[in-house]
Parts: sequence; C-alpha cells; structure tokens
Amino acid sequence: MELSVLTIEGKDTGRKVTLDESVFGIQPNTQSLYLDVKRFLAHQRQGTHKTKERAEIARTTKKHHRQKGTGGARHGSLKSPLHRGGGTVFGPRPHDYNVRLNIKTIRLARRSALSAKAAENCITVIEDFTLSKPKTKDFLNILKNLQVAEKKSLVIISDKDNNVYLSSRNLERTSVITASELNTYQILNANVLVVAESALGKIQDTLTK
Repeated sequence: MELSVLTIEGKDTGRKVTLDESVFGIQPNTQSLYLDVKRFLAHQRQGTHKTKERAEIARTTKKHHRQKGTGGARHGSLKSPLHRGGGTVFGPRPHDYNVRLNIKTIRLARRSALSAKAAENCITVIEDFTLSKPKTKDFLNILKNLQVAEKKSLVIISDKDNNVYLSSRNLERTSVITASELNTYQILNANVLVVAESALGKIQDTLTK
C-alpha cells in the first residue's frame, strides 16, 4: 500500500511511501487488541485506594452500655462497622493493577490496530516538521490544512519536540506522541493518524523485529 507524503500546508510533495504489509496489512487479531488495551488501561490506575478497617480506627473499646437489659444489641466497641464512624468492612486496599503481557502479543496488537486504520484509509503521512515556538494557532492551522481539525487525531512524530507538544496541549481532540510512545489504545481511540515521514520508518522498524 502506498501513501502520498503531504506538506504541512496539505499539498502533495510528489513523494510516496510504501507501508509494510506485515505492519499495516495483516488481519487484525481481536484477542491481542483486547489484551493490550486492557493492559494499557490497567496501568493508568494508581491502585492507592484505601479505607480504614476496624483495627485501624482510633475509637474507644470501652463498653458503652451494659450487656443486658437494654433491649438492644450487645456492643463492646465503637470501632464496630455497625456504628457511625466505625471501621469499613472489606474496604478497598492498595492494589497493583499492572497486567503483564508477552512482547510478541503487544507487537501483534499494535500491528493489528495499525492495519485496521490503514484498511479504513485513516492514515495521513506528512513531511517532518517543527515549530519555531509553541503556538496553538500554528499547530491548528496544520490540522486544518490536512482536513483533520474536526476529527479526533493522533499525531505521531519521530522524536520529542517540546514546541510541537506544547502547541497541541490545549486541543481537546488532538494528541501528540513520539514513535517510541505509540500504543494500541491511542491508535484505536483516534479517528485519524497523522504520521511524520521519519516516524513511519521507526514504527515499521520496531514492529518488524
């Protein structure tokens, strides 16, 4: 599959790039997609949730009314979960949600996601670019030239560029990542992928190992 390389003005440069069929032309594997998205979302969880249980509550253990004769239940501590301010029963505890996945499965998932986007013609390749200073208006003009400003887009650049990143930070429907940060969830979550020419080569090199 061949795609034309566009300028940041949205014009054809006359150059074409060939997408590697082993990365952009496979039959998507839905099971690997599910596992890798699950892994990504699990890693976003801090796992620091915690409530105090009975043994951790600082309340008196003095028997606050006599054992019998009151017509009520027998109580020997205000730490009981039955009282307001008492400990929580089976409350959440700190927990590690990380999911381990084989690197071959992760790469298969990313190839599957990229192949799905390629099949839908949702990939745009642009020449490498940078911005002289962080300015959202300039970055938005690039998206408008590429006719993706109204879509949820994922811009993939070759290396970290603070000016490009800072220029896109205020745009709700656009994310900028480097080729090394590419992940299955963000590929599937975007309506269109805008890939820098040099980043495309890095992606293919990584996923064909």
